[in-house]
Amino acid sequence: MALISLIALVFSVALFLTGCMPLPDDEAAWVLQDLAAGEGDSRLKQRTPEPARRTVTYTVQGRTYRGHLYVPAQPALAGLVLVPGVAERGWNDPRLVAFATTLARVRFLVLVPDLPNLRALRVQAEDAQGVADAFVQLRARAEFPASGRAGIGAFSYAVGPAVLAALKPAINEQVDFVLGVGGYHDLNRVINFFTTGYFEQEERWRYMTPNSYGKWVFVYGNATLLSDPTDRTMLRRIAQRKLDNDQADIVDLTTQLTLKGQSLLNLLENRDPERTPALLAGLPAAIRAEVDALNLADKDLSRLRARLILLHGTDDNIIPYTETLALATSVPPGQSDVFLIEGLAHVDVQPLRLDRRSLWRAIGVLLAQRKDAGEED
Repeated sequence: MALISLIALVFSVALFLTGCMPLPDDEAAWVLQDLAAGEGDSRLKQRTPEPARRTVTYTVQGRTYRGHLYVPAQPALAGLVLVPGVAERGWNDPRLVAFATTLARVRFLVLVPDLPNLRALRVQAEDAQGVADAFVQLRARAEFPASGRAGIGAFSYAVGPAVLAALKPAINEQVDFVLGVGGYHDLNRVINFFTTGYFEQEERWRYMTPNSYGKWVFVYGNATLLSDPTDRTMLRRIAQRKLDNDQADIVDLTTQLTLKGQSLLNLLENRDPERTPALLAGLPAAIRAEVDALNLADKDLSRLRARLILLHGTDDNIIPYTETLALATSVPPGQSDVFLIEGLAHVDVQPLRLDRRSLWRAIGVLLAQRKDAGEED
C-alpha cells in the first residue's frame, strides 16, 4: 500500500472513529460520522441526496488530463481539488473516493485529477502544474458557484506540489485555501528525520523512531532519476524488497550499484544528523535538483494568498509535526489554522488517545470555507 494512500486512510479512520467524548450534533460531526459509516447509513446520508461522480477529460493550454468530478445534488457552495495520494490506484483509491463523496454531500464540488506520477509512486515538482491545471478546470466548470470559494487539498508529501501550485501566478489570487494533512516545509529536514530519527524542536534535537516506509518510498520514486540503468533497476528492487519486508537482505543488490547509486544508499544508512547535509549534497544532481524543487523552505510563501488549514499528528513517525508548525509560520500571521492531533500518527491511529474534538474543529474550519458563497448552509 502506498504512502499517501495510507495517509488518506489514516485521516478518514481518525476523523470518524467513535469515542467516549460526545461531539456537538452539528454538520461537522455528521461529516465525521458519515466517513466512519463507510457505505452504511449515517445522519448525513439521511439528510442529503447522493452526489454524482463523473469521469471528465479536460485540456489546459494544450495539456490534457482525466479526472473524477464529484457533483453535489444541491448547488455547490465551494470547490476543492483533491490531490490523489502516491498510490497505484490513484484517483480510484476507495478511501479517496469516500472522502470526496462525503465532501460532495456537504456541497463541495470536488475534482480529483489523475496524475500519472503519483500512480507510479513518485512525487515530483512537475506535478504542481497538474494540480494547478485541475484548479483552473474546477473553477471553469458550469457547476462551480459564481461567488464560491475554491481550494486544494492534499496529504503528506503531496502537500508540497499543492502549495507550489497555489503559488503559481496563474491561480495564486484564486486559491482561497489549502488543506494539508501531515505535510512538510523543509524536505531536507524530513529526509534527515526518516533516515536518522532526529528532528529539531525549539533548536534542540529530538528523537523518535522513524517509520522506514518513508525512506524506501523515497528511493523507489527517485531511482528513475539516475542516469545508469543498473542503478535504476537495482534501487527500485531494493526499495520494493524493503517495502515488502524491512528486514530483507539486500546485499546481492547493493553490490551492483555504481558510486552514484551507492551515494543514495549511504544517505539512507546514515544515523548521524550532523552528517546528513554532506550526504544530501553528495546525491546525484538529478535527485538533488528534484529535492530542491519540491522544498518549500526556500520558497517565498509570503506570496501565498490561500489560507492554510493544516492538520498533523503529534505521533507522526514519517514526517514530524514540527514541519507543519514551520509551514504555518512561513505565511503571514493569521493566515493559517493549525490542528496538532494527539493519537493521529502518519500510518497508524491510537484510538484511546485520539483527540476527536480537534479533528471535529478542523472539519468545522473546512466547512466554513463555504460561507462566502453567498448562500446559507
